[in-house]
Amino acid sequence: MNGTTGHVAIVGSGPTGLLLAGDLAAAGVPVTVLEKRPHKISNLSRAFVLHARTLEQLDSRGLADALEALGRPLDHLRAFGRLDLDLGALPSRFRHLLVLPQYEVEKVLAERAVEAGVRFRYDTEVTGIAQDADGVTLEVRGPEGRTETLRAGYVVGADGMRSAVRQAVGLPFPGKSVIRSVVLADVRLAEEPPDLLTVGAVGDAFAFLAPFGDGYYRVIGWRRGRDLADHEPVGLAEVEEITRLALGRDFGMHDARWMSRFHSDERQAPAYRVGRVFLAGDAAHVHTPAGGQGMNTGLQDAANLGWKLAAVVAGHADPALLDTYQAERHPVGRAVLRSSGGIIRLAMAKYPWTLAARSVFTLFLNTVGPARRALAAQVTGLGYRYPAPRGAHRLTGTRVPDVALAGGGRLYEALRGGRFVLITPEPYESGPGRADRLAVARWASDRRTTLLVRPDGYAAWAADSTGAKGIEAAVTAHVGG
Repeated sequence: MNGTTGHVAIVGSGPTGLLLAGDLAAAGVPVTVLEKRPHKISNLSRAFVLHARTLEQLDSRGLADALEALGRPLDHLRAFGRLDLDLGALPSRFRHLLVLPQYEVEKVLAERAVEAGVRFRYDTEVTGIAQDADGVTLEVRGPEGRTETLRAGYVVGADGMRSAVRQAVGLPFPGKSVIRSVVLADVRLAEEPPDLLTVGAVGDAFAFLAPFGDGYYRVIGWRRGRDLADHEPVGLAEVEEITRLALGRDFGMHDARWMSRFHSDERQAPAYRVGRVFLAGDAAHVHTPAGGQGMNTGLQDAANLGWKLAAVVAGHADPALLDTYQAERHPVGRAVLRSSGGIIRLAMAKYPWTLAARSVFTLFLNTVGPARRALAAQVTGLGYRYPAPRGAHRLTGTRVPDVALAGGGRLYEALRGGRFVLITPEPYESGPGRADRLAVARWASDRRTTLLVRPDGYAAWAADSTGAKGIEAAVTAHVGG
């Protein structure tokens, strides 16, 4: 690592840090990942699902098909005995969620990062950060307690809920614990559950079962009134009892290979950027596990920040572009806190009036199509849009679907390589100096809109009628000269 603005240090090698590191390195940015854990990907997975929007982002990197081959698709989400969320009608190539342990996602992302030239430093803990006009100085403690200082142009903290980076720049992490004494266990089952993901709740307990794919299942359970500290031991009998209460049976649990206890928080940093330091993933926001949105939100943070950092480091964009990371991703993090929190509170309903409210809510979702589609769009990440300037075209800031392009291609294939994609109704020739940053394509249909799509699959600019000068001005403004 050096003292130039061209080097990026990423702290944390979870899914968020790995995706961001791979994106930056693929764009030619020197990247070092600092990780305090030893060089080992744990099989004690926290997350188990990839949602449609995340799969689209991975598709634009050529990774989705490999992950789809490893996981199992699920086109319905069922909960509370009545709620049935149909994902088969999603406006996406991925009309399902993918059940896949987090460690499998990390393996694919780590392989891509290594191939792109990312440098990894394990057993390395950040102990301090100082910034100046030219870069960031990190104080780190490495193997055997050795201390040193490192320099980078920018630093991204993707180091989880207890982020050392967030603490070093003095950002608070306001919020609260929503549920305590949640038990986790990885077990074998004598009976296979009827659904790929099993979720159930009664007034005093809820439980969740998800398969690892190796014969083991992750069990997450909670029982009202059992408020024990995280360090208190968990026995298989406790897990069985909670599961029977919430799901009606324990499926013959046996051979637990790991058990633990934790508490679930709702927290969000007030800012995702302090000067040259950024936060992403759990370092910026944590939510309850309801809806499986945590890892997905972090991966989408990385997809948003990566192309912006790459453009600024390469000199193709004004550094002010980096401010849009906060403007675009902080509201999404806040919305995920609300939606996941709402789901977990429904699961924890106890009193007659709260149980009645849950029944009314699930009936409403099951019978009112627009409400059901809105919930599916939010949980899967497809429904979010980013702020657009006043007077901008209605498409600006929206997620662009994987539309067909002339010649048999599709948009998310054209996005590979971290480029913008300009889709036009008529032929358009861009300057040769932009070939690595801009792909030009035509609609497969007779659509007349001209659309400039950002590397993360959102509309940067659009016009229903414009000439070559208008297109060139938009391309120059967003892609650079």
